Amino acid sequence: MGIRQDIEKYRPWNEQEERDREQILAFLDQNPDAFLRTNRTAHMTASAWIVNPARDKVLLIYHKIYDSWAWTGGHADGEEDLLAVALREAREETGITSVRPVTGEIYSLEVLTVDGHEKRGEYVSSHLHMNVTYLLEAEETDALRIREEENSGVGWFGLTEALAASTEPWFVERIYKKLNDKLVDYK
Repeated sequence: MGIRQDIEKYRPWNEQEERDREQILAFLDQNPDAFLRTNRTAHMTASAWIVNPARDKVLLIYHKIYDSWAWTGGHADGEEDLLAVALREAREETGITSVRPVTGEIYSLEVLTVDGHEKRGEYVSSHLHMNVTYLLEAEETDALRIREEENSGVGWFGLTEALAASTEPWFVERIYKKLNDKLVDYK
């Protein structure tokens, strides 16, 4: 089954996910380049909410562009297996090696706004990320590593601490809090 079918069968957890699911499906139907950054209006991305086996901590990175503690994730760049993208980005951005999916199913859906910014000396215009989030698990004992070009910190946080660490109010209220609340179904 492909990612479009996975998104189609995904049952939204709240109104935000329901509306964003509709928008992502319409975007996929209307944009053959949906998985490429060459679509400068919007493109597909994948994120990970990485938890420890006890589900009482989350692994975050200090993202340089957003100047905040944040989840891991990245661009599809042509890859339609978004779980593979989420796993790759989790490994690259944190250095963890034991990361694995809690389930292969979608954990959350989001349409994310990205403000214009500089990346590698070039201006990137404001755009949307049509994002699919997966719930991943890793061992707290895994060695962590900073990825200098993207982040300046990697660390485990208690679920409440993770919300307090992020300086992006919309993410805290609409995304990260929801991701934590959904963990009840996975304990």
